[in-house]
Amino acid sequence: MVENKEKAICVYGASNDDIAACYKDAARELGRLVAESGRILVSGGGRGGLMAAAIEGAVAAGGFTVGVLPGFMVERGWQHPSLSRMITTPDMHSRKRTMADLACGVVAMPGGVGTLEELMEIITWRQLGLFAGKVVILNTEGFYNPLLEMLDQCTRLGFMRHGSEPLWSVAATPSEAIKLLDADA
Repeated sequence: MVENKEKAICVYGASNDDIAACYKDAARELGRLVAESGRILVSGGGRGGLMAAAIEGAVAAGGFTVGVLPGFMVERGWQHPSLSRMITTPDMHSRKRTMADLACGVVAMPGGVGTLEELMEIITWRQLGLFAGKVVILNTEGFYNPLLEMLDQCTRLGFMRHGSEPLWSVAATPSEAIKLLDADA
């Protein structure tokens, strides 16, 4: 799999291509920065949207990319053609578990329900001690503002516990996301 977990960053993001260029630009920049930092980019390995842009940014910078896809997606040809390595899993749950197991940190780019589901699950795993890595929400153009307000409300009203260590950090830019991943806990 990935030889050194400390050298891999998992990214979540939209697979849809019909989104504004600013989001794709940020994803491409994130991929480039992951590669330039000497890390491996782990993703859902899709051929479209922000996943594709991050993969292409990493590949263009000489980076190594790992795509994790369930078999039904591979059968449909949804994998990015430039992946350095592809891992096929039996189902979506195994895909998410594999992606988390390969990485020392996660960056959630903007996305739809799949991305939101991945983000909420990794935050839950972090809260339960099932994932020890950092979770960074890349809030490009304020995309995640409504979700962040909802999470604040969950904490404020007692539906989430206050902890000594935050479950996630928020970055406005890809370079800030990388800095948060590098920061001491």
